[in-house]
Amino acid sequence: MAEPSRESPTLLATRGSRLARAQAELVREHLSRALPGRAFDLLVLTTSGDRRHDWKLSEQGGKGLFTKELEEALLEGRAFAAVHSAKDLPTELPEGLTLAGFLERADARDVLVRREDCPVPRTIASGSPRRREQGARLWPGTQWSELRGNVETRLKKIAEGQADATILAAAGLARLGIASYPGLVFEPIPLADMVPATGQAAIAVECRAADAPLLAPLFDAQTTLAVYLERAFLAALGGGCHSASAAHYDGKTLRLHLPGRPPYAEAFAATTLAEALSKVPEILSRAQNAY
Repeated sequence: MAEPSRESPTLLATRGSRLARAQAELVREHLSRALPGRAFDLLVLTTSGDRRHDWKLSEQGGKGLFTKELEEALLEGRAFAAVHSAKDLPTELPEGLTLAGFLERADARDVLVRREDCPVPRTIASGSPRRREQGARLWPGTQWSELRGNVETRLKKIAEGQADATILAAAGLARLGIASYPGLVFEPIPLADMVPATGQAAIAVECRAADAPLLAPLFDAQTTLAVYLERAFLAALGGGCHSASAAHYDGKTLRLHLPGRPPYAEAFAATTLAEALSKVPEILSRAQNAY
């Protein structure tokens, strides 16, 4: 596809939740500054994961539940690019599509959101296998339950007593402007205690491979390196975006969560993506043999 037309808005595909639209708006603003004179607008779509609130994502496999319809819009030419939460992306993309890049990453930590009257939660609602497995080590004896819905819905359910607590992404709360909620306490969880999901806090922009040369230079190089490295570890572990495995790289420290093991961390610095990817097998071997 040629460069975006100056005659009509260039469409960015996004999910319709308030968080998804807020993230897409950040990308729209970024591209409007980077490509002055071109108008960008949002193409809001509903994904299968949005429609089926009764599904347990881990049991559905998770692959493409929040991305398939956006990718179809790219392949059919209805959208120029698609905006995703990087953590929702499968490790394999459809043929002909690629990741153009990422906006600069925000706070990647998870946040324990608990009721004020429950300093030590005994019931935590989260459908994430990653959060459940790591949370079970932090809060032994806790009972876990499912929780679906947008961020505001989840906060409301916890405040009403559906569970003592839930776990949410710090970046999502910040992008929605939510720093507090009546009756609830927000407690960020250190990265050393809970490894974030691969790509967490990064906003990904997907496009057709032919359009990548135009878009790739416009995005944050450090975040792009970090998320590609994290995705390489997830692929090597055979995990998907809704698995318990996790990897996080902040430019100085690489952290891994391997199912059934405590978090693993080692100092690591890479200046190029090729250099970083070449280290994946040996680092993974050290992590698997650390305990």
